[in-house]
Amino acid sequence: MAMQAQEIEDLIRAAFPDAQVTITDLAGDGNHYAAEVIDPSFKGMNRVQQQRAVYAALKGRMDGPTGDLHALALTTKAPE
Repeated sequence: MAMQAQEIEDLIRAAFPDAQVTITDLAGDGNHYAAEVIDPSFKGMNRVQQQRAVYAALKGRMDGPTGDLHALALTTKAPE
């Protein structure tokens, strides 16, 4: 089952309400997205910690072959 970009953004915003979030559908198929998440809470975290926090916000929607979201190219950072 494909996910809509808005669903991904809503899940991320629920966990990071102050974030700047940009979602791009890379293939037009609802399964391959890119997300950029810029949030103040990422300050002091390394990139792996930031990305794990965002994946946790997706609440298992990417888990396993039956996940709703197949691929997410993720860019995270704290604001400058």
